[in-house]
Amino acid sequence: MDTIEFCKIAVEALEDKKAENIEVIDIREVSPIADYFVIASGANQNQIQAMRDAADEALHKVGLPLKQAEGNRNSTWILMDYGDIILHIFSREDRLFYDLERIWRDGKIIDRDELLKV
Repeated sequence: MDTIEFCKIAVEALEDKKAENIEVIDIREVSPIADYFVIASGANQNQIQAMRDAADEALHKVGLPLKQAEGNRNSTWILMDYGDIILHIFSREDRLFYDLERIWRDGKIIDRDELLKV
C-alpha cells in the first residue's frame, strides 16, 4: 500500500466522524518532513477526539503505526505523525488561527475526487 492510499483511509475515517473541511496537501516537493498533510476540523473536543481515534484505528488496521502524537483530550489541535503522513485535527477556531493551508500553499492540494479514485 502506498502513502496516498493511507491518506485515503485517513480521510474516510475522518469523514465517518463528520470532520469538516478535510484537505490533503502534497508537500513532497516543498519539505522533507512528510509526503502529505491531512488537515480537518471538528466542532468540539469530543468530535476532535473521535476523529483522532477513528483515524488512528483505521491506519493501525492497515499496518501504519502512529509514531508520535501531540495533544490530549483537552486539546483543540491534535497532530498525529505517521512518518510520511501528518494529520492535523483542529477546532474550527484554531484552524483559522494557524491557517496551515496558507503556510503550506506551495504544496499541491489533492482533490477529494482524485483521492477517492486511488
